[in-house]
Amino acid sequence: MDDKLTERIIGAAIEVHKALGPGLLESAYQKCLFYELKSQGLAVKQEIPLPIIYKDIILEHGYRIDLLVENEVVIEIKTVEKFTDVHSAQILTYLRLGHFPKGLLINFHTKLLTSGIKRFINTPH
Repeated sequence: MDDKLTERIIGAAIEVHKALGPGLLESAYQKCLFYELKSQGLAVKQEIPLPIIYKDIILEHGYRIDLLVENEVVIEIKTVEKFTDVHSAQILTYLRLGHFPKGLLINFHTKLLTSGIKRFINTPH
């Protein structure tokens, strides 16, 4: 999944982490990363509602994607001690429900941000 877009996103996240360090709320990192990505000219949306569709019903308030870049990469921001299986399941669900090809799970609660990044690819079954 090493591509230019995800590398740009990771670079922007590192820039935010260098400036702010760990210890803030997820919402602060989300707003700053949104700003950083927009300033690079990328199309970025935040807090995107992702409905759940089950048979004939649509649950409009299912989930919210933290950031969506270029309608291609879902970014889920965390500030946790360590990732759990639930965090991975969450972003994989977002990719599947939204039919998005790629995702990044970014944990800003780390000393070195690169150790707090997981990449995901949506592999349709």
